[in-house]
Amino acid sequence: MTRILITGGSGFLGSHVARALAARADVELVVSADLRPGVPRPGVTEAVLDVTDATAIAPLMRAHGIDTVVHLAAIVNPGSDVDLEYRVDVTGSANVLAACIETGVRRIVVSSSGAAYGYHPDNPEWIDEDQPLRGNDAFAYSRHKRLVEEMLAEHRRTHPGLEQVVFRIGTILGPEVRNQITALWDGRRILRIAGSDSPFVFIWVDDVAGAMVRAATDGPAGVFNIAGDGRMTAPEIASRLRKGQLVLPAGVLAAGLWIGRMLRLTAHGPEKVPFLRYRPVLANQQLKDQFGYTPARTSREAFEEYIATHPSVVGDGARGS
Repeated sequence: MTRILITGGSGFLGSHVARALAARADVELVVSADLRPGVPRPGVTEAVLDVTDATAIAPLMRAHGIDTVVHLAAIVNPGSDVDLEYRVDVTGSANVLAACIETGVRRIVVSSSGAAYGYHPDNPEWIDEDQPLRGNDAFAYSRHKRLVEEMLAEHRRTHPGLEQVVFRIGTILGPEVRNQITALWDGRRILRIAGSDSPFVFIWVDDVAGAMVRAATDGPAGVFNIAGDGRMTAPEIASRLRKGQLVLPAGVLAAGLWIGRMLRLTAHGPEKVPFLRYRPVLANQQLKDQFGYTPARTSREAFEEYIATHPSVVGDGARGS
């Protein structure tokens, strides 16, 4: 019987994971910890926790006899406060790891991101888990994910008794999701950088939660990409949404973002251009073969389900660039 602490348990992904874990017969306790108490859920114990407070985590783990941690606490929509993002994503992860070691936690499951690989012109067409983690120093979210993964790798060497399952997740879609990627689809035209198809891999939130549940209960340790089979390019997304494309040279977009940020019209700057131009496209073969989990939905099926739950994103049929 497993006793599980979920950090970020009231968030978008955490809520799905907590509900799924609470339904398991082999899970004795689910503690959902977040900055504010969550809405009461059957079988879930709510707790208040700030992962940036290094003194608060171990006492909570001891109080509930936690043996497994699902670490999901992170800034959902990065870009407005880099210092806060660092404290939550990097310092918070360090604090959680230290508390796990201090209290003898058996396993930690961590939500990382494909962003840890970085957005680079020489990215392979499909990225598997053997590719180096390069991040992008100019893009704080990508840099932070790389730093956390380096920390995790060091702990695998120095504290092998703490099992790790690290998931590098593609673009999560779900019925309540709103983020900087889905915002790209809200306008009349879909932005695309000239010379790049900007391919995306998608994963439905229930498929991510299913992998998390397996990792927290009976799955093997390791590092795995999470994405649905296949990918969708920006032109394919535009066609499915019945919208035209706004195709801009990379230099023009970078200049526009620089001016927009100078005028405080947007929080995004030129560092976001590689984010659109050089997408890391995640291969999921090791997730299926080694971890033993196959997402129920392909990337395209996850996108279709997103449309079904967000029908207003579909345009009126205007086409062209």
